[in-house]
Amino acid sequence: PTSAQVSLVPHSGRYCYTLDNDLLSTEQRQFYEDNGYLLIKNLVSDEDIERFRREFTRICKREVKPPGVMIMKDESLRSEFGQSEKVVNKVQDFQEDEELFRYCTLPEVLKYVECFTGPNIMAMHTMLINKLPDSDKQTFLHPMHQDLHYFPFRPASRIVCAWTAMERAHQDNGCLVVQPGTHKTTLKPHGYPEWEGKTNKLFHGLLDEDEKIPKVHLVMEKGDTVFFHPLLIHGSGINRTSGFRKSISCHFASSECHYIDVKNTIQEHLEKELQEMLCKKYDATSVELKDIWNFRARLVRGERINL
Repeated sequence: PTSAQVSLVPHSGRYCYTLDNDLLSTEQRQFYEDNGYLLIKNLVSDEDIERFRREFTRICKREVKPPGVMIMKDESLRSEFGQSEKVVNKVQDFQEDEELFRYCTLPEVLKYVECFTGPNIMAMHTMLINKLPDSDKQTFLHPMHQDLHYFPFRPASRIVCAWTAMERAHQDNGCLVVQPGTHKTTLKPHGYPEWEGKTNKLFHGLLDEDEKIPKVHLVMEKGDTVFFHPLLIHGSGINRTSGFRKSISCHFASSECHYIDVKNTIQEHLEKELQEMLCKKYDATSVELKDIWNFRARLVRGERINL
């Protein structure tokens, strides 16, 4: 649909999490409303995925060094594998890498994003995840969490994640796990799980997880893309294979969203941790959370209004 075909107001009270559009079928729209996610098969081409894979390899080998990019590694493997994709488990904030950032501008992705955000779309947070094989020393399981925990902007219903499998994702290699319908709940307290010595920096999880809520493993083929709400409780399992499970993702938001002050909220401790980490990285004395997001954010369609 064109920008003009997507209304910024949810349809007559029936829909809360999607906007009127000519793309989603009634069944697809209702599925997202009920469950908080929608899986679209074969959305991103093999050609694009291979280009993203090649660029990821170049970043791992330090053949390119995009400014601002955050490369997360398993340091215990560096002596064995050196600078290679066998060490890097995540490349984050790749907005300055022209090749990877193409993902955030793909028309086939944005036409779906617009159904949730409206016509003015900001790419807010980018990641390429290379889920390493798990070991006794380190696990790359991501505890169940809500992405809104990381975001100081609202409303939540105008934020959506696009997550594309770069190869087959299944239960053995740690596919996404979701708890359908949990996008209708509130933001819950998060923190580090009690996995002594095995937690990854900023991999926060729910402090009080309700095990009674059913979980669905999202088995996805290469190019399949899932769109999900930032309050949807989700995570990823253990990679029990010897291979790597890659995915590329971006959190998009309507540029009409607004920043909030997280002081005296359950997000305050995350703000402090992020500020400390970035002050150390950039040798700064102080950094505001809003400034961090302004640095990351990029307009990809429409008009920049608030964010």
